[in-house]
Amino acid sequence: MGLVFFAFQSLYLLLPALLANMAPPLFKKMRFLDYPVDFGAKWKGKPLFGSHKTYRGLFFGIIAAIITSYVQSVLFSSSGWLRQASLIDYSAHNFVILGVLLGFGALFGDIVKSFFKRRVNVKPGRPWIPFDQLDFVVGALLFLAFVYVPSWKVVLFLLVVVPILHILTNHIGFYLGINKSKW
Repeated sequence: MGLVFFAFQSLYLLLPALLANMAPPLFKKMRFLDYPVDFGAKWKGKPLFGSHKTYRGLFFGIIAAIITSYVQSVLFSSSGWLRQASLIDYSAHNFVILGVLLGFGALFGDIVKSFFKRRVNVKPGRPWIPFDQLDFVVGALLFLAFVYVPSWKVVLFLLVVVPILHILTNHIGFYLGINKSKW
């Protein structure tokens, strides 16, 4: 039971970032804020980030993280079990700040990875293992550190387990027709 509880705590901490990372493809058919973050800029003849990193994705990813943080804060205040399971004291932190830090951090990590992915000529949507699976975790944890620093055990667990879950959810998204790639 101890390992399962620890796994739940760790993943629950990162849940806003996980959902922020998954949200952009769900809204890809919307035209709202459908502008590349890099506005089509190039560096050394290659796209800075690529046309698939949009303000729409940033917007909906951060909104997903804020909503998730809000739900977590409500559950924290109404559930004794979740209060004990939560690594963050949601009553001491503003859910909007937590959502923005985790959501933006996850998406910022993905954007930074895209910069390097373009430099080594990996096409958008093509797998770049393990960086595609770690980028948002590292970004979210770095930005979360402004208000909360998890233990090294939590960080290590997330860096090992989330990539496996990421590949699994991408496969599910592919078979449901949400993702163009299994990776």
